[in-house]
Amino acid sequence: MEDLTYITGNYGKYIAVKEKFERENIKIGYYTCDLEEPDINNIQLISKEKARQGYNLLGTPVFVADTGFYIENYPNNPGYPGAFVKRSGVSSNVDNLLKIMKEQDNRNCYFLDCLTFFDGKEYYQFFGISKGTLATEKRGNENKKAKSNLWYVFIPDNCCKTLAEMSDEERETRPDNRTSATNEFMEWYKTNYKEKILIKKYKNNL
Repeated sequence: MEDLTYITGNYGKYIAVKEKFERENIKIGYYTCDLEEPDINNIQLISKEKARQGYNLLGTPVFVADTGFYIENYPNNPGYPGAFVKRSGVSSNVDNLLKIMKEQDNRNCYFLDCLTFFDGKEYYQFFGISKGTLATEKRGNENKKAKSNLWYVFIPDNCCKTLAEMSDEERETRPDNRTSATNEFMEWYKTNYKEKILIKKYKNNL
């Protein structure tokens, strides 16, 4: 039986997270459904609302992970698309994004992740950031683990390859000083939450 459930419509995200948790002997379930997103450009509030909906749907502890993509010098709208990365069509049409950014010298951008865990009583949020630059063309091979089509145009700091060009090992060990919301949540869950669950199960079996 799974310890908790990851709600996501992106199977690539689930596979990547599942492998990390399995290395720590934590089983996670996978559930895909359409959750409504508030029409606000705030990744933290969007993630919290989706976690609430997920818990109400399943009645068990769940977590969701949302990602914003921020382009420092997007024409006439710095920081765009942010939390609107999917709804804006930016992630589904990177060819158009490259056309829009064609004349821009400043191509700095970053991913901001927000992971929200909700057990029915308390919300716990964890954040991660990966900074880099936007490539001038799509590069890399199709990858089932790709969290976004932006993998083909995002070059992490201190790297010369896009995420899609990297091997699994290169992505894991890349020197871009990124932080991981998933890793932070996993460490917190192991030390602060899973132990409570085991104690509760033990007492219930007495």
